[in-house]
Amino acid sequence: MTSLPAGRPAPAAAGAAGASAAAAPVAAAAPLVARTVRLDSALASDLLAVLPAGGGATGPCSWVRRGEGLVGWGRAASHVASGPDRFAELASWWEGLVGSAVVRDEVDLPGTGPVAFGSVAYADGSPSGGTLVVPSVVVGRRGDVAWLTTVSAEGAVAAVPGPAEVVRQPAPARPLDVAFADGALSAAAWEGAVADAVSRITAGELDKVVLARDLEVSAREPLDVRWLLHRLAERYDTTWVFAVDGLVGATPELLVRREKGLVTSRVLAGTIRPTGDDAHDLALAASLARSSKDLEEHEYAVRSVADALAPHCSSMNVPEAPFVLHLSNVMHLATDVAGVLVDDTSSLSLAASLHPSAAVCGTPRAVADSVIAELEHMDRGRYAGPVGWIDAAGDGEWGIALRCGSVSPDDPSRMRVFAGCGIVAGSVPADELAESSAKLVPMRDALTADAP
Repeated sequence: MTSLPAGRPAPAAAGAAGASAAAAPVAAAAPLVARTVRLDSALASDLLAVLPAGGGATGPCSWVRRGEGLVGWGRAASHVASGPDRFAELASWWEGLVGSAVVRDEVDLPGTGPVAFGSVAYADGSPSGGTLVVPSVVVGRRGDVAWLTTVSAEGAVAAVPGPAEVVRQPAPARPLDVAFADGALSAAAWEGAVADAVSRITAGELDKVVLARDLEVSAREPLDVRWLLHRLAERYDTTWVFAVDGLVGATPELLVRREKGLVTSRVLAGTIRPTGDDAHDLALAASLARSSKDLEEHEYAVRSVADALAPHCSSMNVPEAPFVLHLSNVMHLATDVAGVLVDDTSSLSLAASLHPSAAVCGTPRAVADSVIAELEHMDRGRYAGPVGWIDAAGDGEWGIALRCGSVSPDDPSRMRVFAGCGIVAGSVPADELAESSAKLVPMRDALTADAP
Protein backbone atom coordinates (compact mmCIF):
# COMPACT_ATOMS: atom_id res chain seq x y z
CA MET A 1 0.00 0.00 0.00
CA THR A 2 1.35 3.41 -0.96
CA SER A 3 1.10 6.25 1.53
CA LEU A 4 -0.15 9.56 0.22
CA PRO A 5 1.70 12.81 0.89
CA ALA A 6 -0.36 15.49 2.55
CA GLY A 7 -2.92 16.66 0.06
CA ARG A 8 -5.80 19.08 -0.12
CA PRO A 9 -9.42 18.56 0.84
CA ALA A 10 -11.61 18.38 -2.24
CA PRO A 11 -14.17 21.15 -2.78
CA ALA A 12 -17.77 20.16 -2.26
CA ALA A 13 -19.95 19.48 -5.29
CA ALA A 14 -22.43 22.24 -4.67
CA GLY A 15 -26.03 22.52 -5.64
CA ALA A 16 -27.89 19.36 -4.59
CA ALA A 17 -31.03 20.00 -6.60
CA GLY A 18 -34.18 19.62 -4.60
CA ALA A 19 -32.38 18.68 -1.37
CA SER A 20 -34.31 19.59 1.74
CA ALA A 21 -32.70 21.64 4.49
CA ALA A 22 -32.59 18.51 6.66
CA ALA A 23 -30.72 16.46 4.06
CA ALA A 24 -27.18 17.04 5.28
CA PRO A 25 -24.34 15.57 3.19
CA VAL A 26 -23.24 12.15 4.36
CA ALA A 27 -19.49 11.65 4.67
CA ALA A 28 -17.73 8.32 4.16
CA ALA A 29 -16.67 6.33 7.25
CA ALA A 30 -13.07 6.87 6.16
CA PRO A 31 -12.03 9.81 4.00
CA LEU A 32 -11.81 9.23 0.29
CA VAL A 33 -8.22 9.48 -0.90
CA ALA A 34 -7.50 10.21 -4.57
CA ARG A 35 -4.31 10.79 -6.51
CA THR A 36 -4.09 11.89 -10.13
CA VAL A 37 -0.84 11.70 -12.08
CA ARG A 38 0.04 12.43 -15.66
CA LEU A 39 0.13 9.48 -17.99
CA ASP A 40 2.07 9.03 -21.21
CA SER A 41 -0.59 9.89 -23.79
CA ALA A 42 0.42 6.85 -25.83
CA LEU A 43 -0.88 4.65 -23.00
CA ALA A 44 -4.31 6.28 -23.33
CA SER A 45 -4.48 6.42 -27.13
CA ASP A 46 -7.41 3.98 -26.99
CA LEU A 47 -9.23 4.43 -23.68
CA LEU A 48 -11.62 1.53 -24.20
CA ALA A 49 -8.75 -0.86 -24.92
CA VAL A 50 -7.33 -0.54 -21.39
CA LEU A 51 -10.56 -1.68 -19.69
CA PRO A 52 -9.98 -5.07 -18.04
CA ALA A 53 -12.45 -7.95 -18.14
CA GLY A 54 -14.73 -8.70 -15.23
CA GLY A 55 -17.37 -6.89 -13.28
CA GLY A 56 -20.36 -9.10 -14.20
CA ALA A 57 -23.56 -7.24 -15.09
CA THR A 58 -22.21 -4.01 -13.58
CA GLY A 59 -19.16 -4.00 -15.88
CA PRO A 60 -16.82 -1.04 -16.46
CA CYS A 61 -17.55 2.69 -16.59
CA SER A 62 -17.14 4.74 -19.76
CA TRP A 63 -17.73 8.23 -21.13
CA VAL A 64 -15.77 8.46 -24.39
CA ARG A 65 -16.15 10.47 -27.58
CA ARG A 66 -13.64 10.48 -30.45
CA GLY A 67 -10.91 9.05 -28.25
CA GLU A 68 -11.32 11.56 -25.41
CA GLY A 69 -13.09 11.17 -22.09
CA LEU A 70 -12.93 8.84 -19.11
CA VAL A 71 -12.99 5.12 -18.41
CA GLY A 72 -12.94 3.44 -15.03
CA TRP A 73 -12.97 0.08 -13.30
CA GLY A 74 -13.11 -1.27 -9.78
CA ARG A 75 -15.28 0.32 -7.12
CA ALA A 76 -14.01 2.57 -4.34
CA ALA A 77 -17.52 3.75 -3.41
CA SER A 78 -21.05 3.81 -4.76
CA HIS A 79 -24.54 4.93 -3.80
CA VAL A 80 -28.04 4.04 -5.01
CA ALA A 81 -31.09 6.26 -4.57
CA SER A 82 -34.71 5.93 -5.66
CA GLY A 83 -37.93 7.89 -5.73
CA PRO A 84 -38.63 11.53 -6.57
CA ASP A 85 -35.69 12.74 -4.44
CA ARG A 86 -33.12 10.44 -6.07
CA PHE A 87 -31.18 13.31 -7.70
CA ALA A 88 -30.98 15.26 -4.44
CA GLU A 89 -29.89 12.19 -2.48
CA LEU A 90 -27.16 11.34 -4.98
CA ALA A 91 -25.92 14.93 -5.06
CA SER A 92 -25.89 15.11 -1.25
CA TRP A 93 -23.99 11.82 -1.00
CA TRP A 94 -21.37 13.01 -3.49
CA GLU A 95 -21.03 16.35 -1.73
CA GLY A 96 -20.39 14.60 1.57
CA LEU A 97 -17.96 12.13 0.05
CA VAL A 98 -15.73 14.67 -1.69
CA GLY A 99 -16.13 17.28 1.04
CA SER A 100 -13.99 15.14 3.35
CA ALA A 101 -11.72 13.71 0.65
CA VAL A 102 -7.98 14.19 0.44
CA VAL A 103 -6.86 14.82 -3.12
CA ARG A 104 -3.46 15.10 -4.75
CA ASP A 105 -4.08 16.19 -8.33
CA GLU A 106 -1.04 16.82 -10.52
CA VAL A 107 -3.12 17.53 -13.66
CA ASP A 108 -5.99 19.77 -12.46
CA LEU A 109 -8.45 19.48 -15.34
CA PRO A 110 -12.18 18.75 -15.33
CA GLY A 111 -12.41 15.00 -14.78
CA THR A 112 -9.23 14.68 -12.69
CA GLY A 113 -9.26 13.91 -8.99
CA PRO A 114 -12.15 11.75 -7.71
CA VAL A 115 -14.86 11.15 -10.30
CA ALA A 116 -18.26 9.49 -10.05
CA PHE A 117 -20.00 7.96 -13.05
CA GLY A 118 -23.77 8.03 -12.78
CA SER A 119 -27.06 7.08 -14.36
CA VAL A 120 -30.55 7.92 -13.13
CA ALA A 121 -33.92 6.35 -13.93
CA TYR A 122 -36.32 8.25 -16.14
CA ALA A 123 -39.35 7.96 -13.85
CA ASP A 124 -39.71 8.80 -10.17
CA GLY A 125 -41.36 5.45 -9.46
CA SER A 126 -38.90 3.26 -11.36
CA PRO A 127 -37.26 0.55 -9.24
CA SER A 128 -34.05 1.24 -11.18
CA GLY A 129 -33.56 4.46 -9.20
CA GLY A 130 -30.21 6.12 -9.73
CA THR A 131 -26.60 5.24 -9.01
CA LEU A 132 -23.24 6.95 -8.62
CA VAL A 133 -20.13 4.78 -8.95
CA VAL A 134 -16.63 5.92 -7.93
CA PRO A 135 -14.15 3.60 -9.71
CA SER A 136 -10.93 2.75 -7.93
CA VAL A 137 -9.06 3.39 -11.20
CA VAL A 138 -9.87 6.06 -13.80
CA VAL A 139 -7.93 6.75 -16.99
CA GLY A 140 -8.72 9.99 -18.81
CA ARG A 141 -7.66 11.86 -21.89
CA ARG A 142 -8.25 15.41 -23.13
CA GLY A 143 -6.38 16.45 -26.23
CA ASP A 144 -2.71 15.53 -25.73
CA VAL A 145 -3.06 15.29 -21.95
CA ALA A 146 -3.71 11.90 -20.35
CA TRP A 147 -3.96 10.96 -16.69
CA LEU A 148 -4.44 8.15 -14.21
CA THR A 149 -6.47 8.54 -11.02
CA THR A 150 -6.40 5.98 -8.21
CA VAL A 151 -9.01 6.18 -5.46
CA SER A 152 -9.41 4.48 -2.11
CA ALA A 153 -12.08 4.79 0.57
CA GLU A 154 -9.80 3.22 3.18
CA GLY A 155 -7.95 6.38 4.15
CA ALA A 156 -4.89 5.52 2.03
CA VAL A 157 -4.18 4.71 -1.58
CA ALA A 158 -4.96 1.05 -2.26
CA ALA A 159 -2.79 -1.31 -4.26
CA VAL A 160 -4.19 -0.44 -7.66
CA PRO A 161 -2.51 -0.47 -11.09
CA GLY A 162 0.18 2.13 -11.71
CA PRO A 163 0.96 3.86 -15.02
CA ALA A 164 3.15 0.97 -16.21
CA GLU A 165 0.20 -1.39 -15.79
CA VAL A 166 -2.26 0.61 -17.92
CA VAL A 167 -1.96 -1.62 -20.94
CA ARG A 168 -4.05 -2.79 -23.85
CA GLN A 169 -6.19 -5.71 -22.72
CA PRO A 170 -7.12 -8.82 -24.73
CA ALA A 171 -10.04 -8.23 -27.07
CA PRO A 172 -13.46 -8.87 -25.51
CA ALA A 173 -15.52 -11.82 -26.66
CA ARG A 174 -18.21 -11.45 -29.31
CA PRO A 175 -21.75 -12.24 -28.09
CA LEU A 176 -22.91 -15.68 -29.23
CA ASP A 177 -26.33 -16.75 -30.52
CA VAL A 178 -27.92 -13.33 -30.01
CA ALA A 179 -31.70 -13.31 -30.39
CA PHE A 180 -34.21 -10.45 -30.30
CA ALA A 181 -37.85 -10.60 -29.20
CA ASP A 182 -40.68 -8.13 -28.67
CA GLY A 183 -40.57 -6.27 -25.40
CA ALA A 184 -43.59 -4.76 -23.71
CA LEU A 185 -45.41 -4.18 -27.02
CA SER A 186 -45.30 -5.77 -30.45
CA ALA A 187 -44.56 -3.50 -33.42
CA ALA A 188 -48.26 -3.43 -34.34
CA ALA A 189 -49.33 -2.64 -30.77
CA TRP A 190 -46.77 0.16 -30.56
CA GLU A 191 -48.11 1.67 -33.79
CA GLY A 192 -51.53 1.59 -32.14
CA ALA A 193 -50.13 3.48 -29.15
CA VAL A 194 -48.71 6.13 -31.50
CA ALA A 195 -52.10 6.47 -33.21
CA ASP A 196 -53.74 6.93 -29.80
CA ALA A 197 -51.20 9.61 -28.91
CA VAL A 198 -51.79 11.47 -32.19
CA SER A 199 -55.54 11.45 -31.49
CA ARG A 200 -54.97 12.99 -28.07
CA ILE A 201 -52.68 15.64 -29.52
CA THR A 202 -55.20 16.46 -32.24
CA ALA A 203 -57.89 16.77 -29.55
CA GLY A 204 -55.77 19.36 -27.76
CA GLU A 205 -54.82 17.33 -24.68
CA LEU A 206 -51.11 17.98 -25.24
CA ASP A 207 -48.68 19.27 -27.88
CA LYS A 208 -46.06 16.50 -27.98
CA VAL A 209 -45.27 13.17 -26.35
CA VAL A 210 -42.25 10.88 -26.72
CA LEU A 211 -43.15 7.20 -26.90
CA ALA A 212 -40.49 4.53 -26.43
CA ARG A 213 -40.40 0.82 -27.21
CA ASP A 214 -38.10 -1.97 -26.09
CA LEU A 215 -36.74 -5.27 -27.37
CA GLU A 216 -35.62 -8.23 -25.28
CA VAL A 217 -32.16 -9.60 -26.08
CA SER A 218 -30.75 -12.99 -25.14
CA ALA A 219 -27.34 -14.56 -25.78
CA ARG A 220 -25.73 -17.93 -25.10
CA GLU A 221 -23.24 -16.53 -22.57
CA PRO A 222 -22.93 -13.42 -20.38
CA LEU A 223 -22.54 -10.24 -22.43
CA ASP A 224 -19.22 -8.40 -22.23
CA VAL A 225 -20.08 -4.69 -22.08
CA ARG A 226 -16.63 -3.90 -23.48
CA TRP A 227 -17.56 -5.57 -26.80
CA LEU A 228 -20.54 -3.23 -27.15
CA LEU A 229 -18.45 -0.18 -26.23
CA HIS A 230 -15.83 -0.98 -28.87
CA ARG A 231 -18.38 -1.57 -31.64
CA LEU A 232 -20.38 1.57 -30.79
CA ALA A 233 -17.25 3.74 -30.67
CA GLU A 234 -16.09 2.41 -34.06
CA ARG A 235 -19.38 3.12 -35.83
CA TYR A 236 -20.70 6.19 -34.01
CA ASP A 237 -17.67 8.31 -33.21
CA THR A 238 -19.67 11.55 -32.93
CA THR A 239 -21.62 10.16 -29.95
CA TRP A 240 -20.70 9.78 -26.29
CA VAL A 241 -20.16 6.06 -25.69
CA PHE A 242 -21.17 5.31 -22.12
CA ALA A 243 -21.41 2.52 -19.58
CA VAL A 244 -22.53 2.69 -15.95
CA ASP A 245 -23.64 -0.32 -13.90
CA GLY A 246 -24.67 -2.39 -16.92
CA LEU A 247 -26.31 0.48 -18.83
CA VAL A 248 -24.45 0.82 -22.13
CA GLY A 249 -25.02 2.86 -25.27
CA ALA A 250 -23.98 5.69 -27.57
CA THR A 251 -25.89 8.92 -27.08
CA PRO A 252 -25.80 11.82 -29.53
CA GLU A 253 -27.52 14.11 -27.02
CA LEU A 254 -25.57 16.06 -24.40
CA LEU A 255 -28.04 17.04 -21.71
CA VAL A 256 -25.60 19.38 -19.98
CA ARG A 257 -21.89 20.10 -19.64
CA ARG A 258 -20.58 22.25 -16.80
CA GLU A 259 -16.98 23.34 -17.15
CA LYS A 260 -15.37 26.18 -15.23
CA GLY A 261 -18.50 28.33 -15.15
CA LEU A 262 -19.78 27.59 -18.65
CA VAL A 263 -22.90 25.50 -19.31
CA THR A 264 -23.78 23.90 -22.65
CA SER A 265 -26.53 21.56 -23.82
CA ARG A 266 -27.13 19.88 -27.18
CA VAL A 267 -30.80 19.38 -28.06
CA LEU A 268 -31.88 16.82 -30.66
CA ALA A 269 -35.46 16.47 -31.88
CA GLY A 270 -36.69 15.85 -35.41
CA THR A 271 -35.30 12.82 -37.23
CA ILE A 272 -34.97 11.45 -40.75
CA ARG A 273 -33.29 8.27 -41.96
CA PRO A 274 -30.50 8.59 -44.57
CA THR A 275 -30.40 6.40 -47.67
CA GLY A 276 -26.64 6.12 -48.20
CA ASP A 277 -26.81 8.12 -51.42
CA ASP A 278 -24.93 11.37 -50.71
CA ALA A 279 -26.89 13.55 -53.13
CA HIS A 280 -30.23 12.19 -51.97
CA ASP A 281 -29.24 12.54 -48.33
CA LEU A 282 -28.33 16.21 -48.82
CA ALA A 283 -31.83 16.74 -50.20
CA LEU A 284 -33.30 14.86 -47.23
CA ALA A 285 -31.31 17.03 -44.82
CA ALA A 286 -32.66 20.15 -46.51
CA SER A 287 -36.21 18.82 -46.27
CA LEU A 288 -35.71 18.02 -42.58
CA ALA A 289 -34.53 21.57 -41.95
CA ARG A 290 -37.75 22.87 -43.59
CA SER A 291 -40.19 20.34 -42.13
CA SER A 292 -42.87 22.13 -40.10
CA LYS A 293 -43.61 18.93 -38.15
CA ASP A 294 -39.95 18.38 -37.19
CA LEU A 295 -39.28 22.06 -36.53
CA GLU A 296 -42.28 22.15 -34.20
CA GLU A 297 -41.04 19.09 -32.32
CA HIS A 298 -37.55 20.59 -32.10
CA GLU A 299 -38.76 23.95 -30.81
CA TYR A 300 -40.58 22.30 -27.90
CA ALA A 301 -37.36 20.52 -26.90
CA VAL A 302 -35.15 23.62 -27.20
CA ARG A 303 -37.53 25.78 -25.22
CA SER A 304 -37.78 23.25 -22.39
CA VAL A 305 -33.98 23.18 -22.05
CA ALA A 306 -33.55 26.96 -22.27
CA ASP A 307 -36.28 27.56 -19.67
CA ALA A 308 -34.69 25.08 -17.24
CA LEU A 309 -31.17 26.56 -17.57
CA ALA A 310 -32.21 30.23 -17.47
CA PRO A 311 -32.47 30.52 -13.64
CA HIS A 312 -28.85 29.32 -13.32
CA CYS A 313 -27.29 31.51 -16.02
CA SER A 314 -26.49 35.20 -16.27
CA SER A 315 -26.59 35.11 -20.07
CA MET A 316 -27.59 32.53 -22.66
CA ASN A 317 -27.18 31.89 -26.35
CA VAL A 318 -30.09 30.07 -27.99
CA PRO A 319 -29.67 29.91 -31.80
CA GLU A 320 -32.74 30.89 -33.78
CA ALA A 321 -32.54 27.90 -36.12
CA PRO A 322 -31.22 24.34 -35.71
CA PHE A 323 -28.56 22.63 -37.78
CA VAL A 324 -28.72 19.09 -39.19
CA LEU A 325 -26.54 16.60 -37.31
CA HIS A 326 -25.50 13.69 -39.54
CA LEU A 327 -25.05 10.29 -37.87
CA SER A 328 -24.45 7.04 -39.70
CA ASN A 329 -27.98 5.75 -39.10
CA VAL A 330 -30.11 8.91 -38.74
CA MET A 331 -30.05 12.68 -39.19
CA HIS A 332 -31.34 14.99 -36.46
CA LEU A 333 -32.25 18.62 -36.09
CA ALA A 334 -29.82 19.90 -33.45
CA THR A 335 -29.35 23.06 -31.42
CA ASP A 336 -26.48 23.89 -29.04
CA VAL A 337 -27.63 26.04 -26.12
CA ALA A 338 -24.92 27.79 -24.06
CA GLY A 339 -24.90 29.91 -20.92
CA VAL A 340 -22.69 31.49 -18.25
CA LEU A 341 -23.32 29.93 -14.84
CA VAL A 342 -24.34 32.47 -12.22
CA ASP A 343 -24.44 30.13 -9.20
CA ASP A 344 -22.59 27.06 -7.92
CA THR A 345 -25.07 24.45 -9.13
CA SER A 346 -23.24 21.22 -9.92
CA SER A 347 -23.48 19.38 -13.22
CA LEU A 348 -25.58 16.64 -11.59
CA SER A 349 -28.01 19.20 -10.19
CA LEU A 350 -28.21 20.96 -13.55
CA ALA A 351 -29.06 17.59 -15.11
CA ALA A 352 -31.78 17.18 -12.49
CA SER A 353 -33.27 20.57 -13.38
CA LEU A 354 -33.32 19.64 -17.07
CA HIS A 355 -34.86 16.18 -16.65
CA PRO A 356 -37.08 15.24 -18.33
CA SER A 357 -36.77 17.58 -21.28
CA ALA A 358 -39.35 17.67 -24.05
CA ALA A 359 -36.90 15.62 -26.14
CA VAL A 360 -37.67 12.52 -24.04
CA CYS A 361 -41.00 13.42 -22.43
CA GLY A 362 -43.17 15.96 -24.22
CA THR A 363 -45.18 19.14 -23.71
CA PRO A 364 -46.80 19.93 -21.33
CA ARG A 365 -44.51 17.78 -19.21
CA ALA A 366 -47.02 16.51 -16.64
CA VAL A 367 -49.60 15.54 -19.25
CA ALA A 368 -46.98 13.90 -21.49
CA ASP A 369 -45.62 11.93 -18.53
CA SER A 370 -49.05 10.54 -17.74
CA VAL A 371 -49.60 9.57 -21.40
CA ILE A 372 -46.21 7.80 -21.44
CA ALA A 373 -47.12 5.83 -18.32
CA GLU A 374 -50.44 4.83 -19.87
CA LEU A 375 -49.39 3.96 -23.42
CA GLU A 376 -45.87 2.47 -23.18
CA HIS A 377 -46.79 -0.43 -20.87
CA MET A 378 -43.22 -0.69 -19.57
CA ASP A 379 -40.73 0.68 -17.08
CA ARG A 380 -38.12 2.66 -19.00
CA GLY A 381 -35.60 2.03 -16.24
CA ARG A 382 -32.57 4.24 -16.83
CA TYR A 383 -33.34 4.65 -20.54
CA ALA A 384 -33.95 8.35 -21.35
CA GLY A 385 -32.55 9.39 -17.96
CA PRO A 386 -29.32 11.33 -17.37
CA VAL A 387 -26.04 9.43 -17.70
CA GLY A 388 -22.52 10.82 -17.32
CA TRP A 389 -19.97 11.90 -14.72
CA ILE A 390 -19.20 14.50 -12.07
CA ASP A 391 -15.93 15.55 -10.43
CA ALA A 392 -15.20 17.00 -7.01
CA ALA A 393 -15.58 20.58 -8.25
CA GLY A 394 -19.06 19.85 -9.61
CA ASP A 395 -17.94 19.98 -13.24
CA GLY A 396 -19.03 17.15 -15.49
CA GLU A 397 -20.93 15.98 -18.53
CA TRP A 398 -24.37 14.36 -18.57
CA GLY A 399 -26.03 12.96 -21.64
CA ILE A 400 -29.47 11.46 -22.14
CA ALA A 401 -29.32 7.67 -22.11
CA LEU A 402 -30.43 7.02 -25.69
CA ARG A 403 -29.44 4.36 -28.27
CA CYS A 404 -28.77 2.09 -25.32
CA GLY A 405 -29.54 -1.11 -23.49
CA SER A 406 -29.45 -2.39 -19.95
CA VAL A 407 -27.87 -5.72 -19.01
CA SER A 408 -30.02 -7.71 -16.59
CA PRO A 409 -28.44 -7.78 -13.11
CA ASP A 410 -30.04 -11.20 -12.56
CA ASP A 411 -28.91 -12.76 -15.84
CA PRO A 412 -26.00 -11.04 -17.63
CA SER A 413 -26.74 -13.01 -20.81
CA ARG A 414 -29.91 -10.94 -21.22
CA MET A 415 -30.60 -7.25 -21.77
CA ARG A 416 -33.26 -4.80 -22.93
CA VAL A 417 -32.62 -2.26 -25.71
CA PHE A 418 -34.69 0.88 -26.22
CA ALA A 419 -35.67 3.53 -28.76
CA GLY A 420 -38.18 6.38 -28.71
CA CYS A 421 -39.81 8.88 -31.06
CA GLY A 422 -41.33 12.33 -30.60
CA ILE A 423 -45.02 12.30 -31.51
CA VAL A 424 -46.76 15.50 -32.65
CA ALA A 425 -49.95 16.27 -34.58
CA GLY A 426 -48.44 15.37 -37.97
CA SER A 427 -46.93 12.03 -36.90
CA VAL A 428 -47.71 8.92 -38.96
CA PRO A 429 -47.59 5.68 -36.91
CA ALA A 430 -45.86 3.61 -39.62
CA ASP A 431 -43.22 6.31 -40.09
CA GLU A 432 -42.60 6.50 -36.35
CA LEU A 433 -42.16 2.72 -36.19
CA ALA A 434 -39.58 2.94 -38.99
CA GLU A 435 -37.80 5.75 -37.12
CA SER A 436 -37.72 3.72 -33.90
CA SER A 437 -36.27 0.77 -35.83
CA ALA A 438 -33.52 3.04 -37.18
CA LYS A 439 -32.72 4.16 -33.63
CA LEU A 440 -32.44 0.52 -32.52
CA VAL A 441 -29.82 -0.17 -35.20
CA PRO A 442 -26.75 0.92 -33.15
CA MET A 443 -27.42 -1.56 -30.35
CA ARG A 444 -28.61 -4.34 -32.66
CA ASP A 445 -25.52 -3.97 -34.83
CA ALA A 446 -23.18 -3.80 -31.84
CA LEU A 447 -24.64 -7.04 -30.48
CA THR A 448 -24.34 -8.94 -33.76
CA ALA A 449 -21.20 -7.40 -35.31
CA ASP A 450 -18.15 -9.46 -36.17
CA ALA A 451 -14.76 -8.46 -34.80
CA PRO A 452 -13.03 -5.82 -36.97
